[in-house]
Amino acid sequence: MPSLVITVPHSLGAEEATTRLKTFFEKLKQQHQDKMSNLEEQWEGNRLNYAFSTFGFNIKGDLNIEPGEVRVNGSLPFAAMMFKGKIEQSVREELEKVLA
Repeated sequence: MPSLVITVPHSLGAEEATTRLKTFFEKLKQQHQDKMSNLEEQWEGNRLNYAFSTFGFNIKGDLNIEPGEVRVNGSLPFAAMMFKGKIEQSVREELEKVLA
């Protein structure tokens, strides 16, 4: 499967960034519960392992929170490759808002 890597810098400490991202993901789950299924979310300190299905695509990966950046790693099915640029842009913009 093709990979997706997004890095977003921030000036927050890892603990504050983790708190903000956990709150953000709770809101996302509520807003998009009708578009996602099989959601798996496991926090291990400043790392989130995730997996879900949306629009027939299975997505999985991890999100790592470091003191100066957040890195999202994921795998996309080949059928979703035509949306890769849009996905990267949307994820980056949302993370920038949360971490501002």
